[in-house]
Amino acid sequence: MTLPVVFIDGDQGTTGLQIHQRLHGRTDITLVTLPAEQRKQAASRAAAINACDIAILCLPDEAAREAATSIENPDVRVIDASSAHRTDPQWVYGFAELNAEQKQAIASAKRVSNPGCYPTGAIGLLRPLLDAGLVPRDYPITVNAVSGYSGKGRAGVDEFEGENAGQATPFQIYGLGLAHKHVPEIQQYSALTERPVFIPAYGSFRQGIVLTTALQTRLLPSGVTGASLHACLTERYAGSRFVEVLSMDASKALTGLDPRQMNATDRLRLMVFENAGHVMLAAVFDNLGKGAAGAAVQNLDLMLGA
Repeated sequence: MTLPVVFIDGDQGTTGLQIHQRLHGRTDITLVTLPAEQRKQAASRAAAINACDIAILCLPDEAAREAATSIENPDVRVIDASSAHRTDPQWVYGFAELNAEQKQAIASAKRVSNPGCYPTGAIGLLRPLLDAGLVPRDYPITVNAVSGYSGKGRAGVDEFEGENAGQATPFQIYGLGLAHKHVPEIQQYSALTERPVFIPAYGSFRQGIVLTTALQTRLLPSGVTGASLHACLTERYAGSRFVEVLSMDASKALTGLDPRQMNATDRLRLMVFENAGHVMLAAVFDNLGKGAAGAAVQNLDLMLGA
């Protein structure tokens, strides 16, 4: 039996390296990458992508668009780990837990766009609650998130681990123009009608994300509480392999949230905290796991029928 050929285009960045490590040694696929001298040769890349069954693009946005347009073989399927196609209606969004139909949509898709790391947490928390009518679609959502520096890619790793590592800023809020590229993705797939405020930050740890959004119950439909929000999330993700909802009691016992607590896993952990009419929704996950490489491999397995 001929094994499906999987080509990783751009296997030297943080996400590409992680995907390569996860796929190296698998016996159900033939894994292809380009040698160093061919990685920037358009003809070599085009030949490789048109000869594979599934291409995984781990490239900057513009390069990902160019790679996608270079495909002439109608049988080639693509997973794009960049943000180039995430809100493109011709691409299937690769968050398998988005709704009951999404796994099958990914499994049969020709073009899949891997979710962004931050949107994975925000959408995982918000979409079930908006679908259930527990949070109004026009709620003024603010999302705060802190990622490990690997979220910057190789530049972030060099900044914190390179020869000038001692000069790196230990904590930095960025995206001060309130126009981060993840905002349209969060709005579209959370099903919000209003643009959310998104405040991202980097910390001086390699990987991991903690993401929170606060709600006031007085602005929610009558009778909605933290407990009912938690029940909705629990029901939505019951039996999920990759998303877990911590019990209210377990959440209440916590005294802090470590963004690294889910590192080296592909799991997204969701929590609900409540006090005096205020609710905080929280997500913790590995930005290189469920937030990137783990999601890409999850989508690949769905596309392979695994």
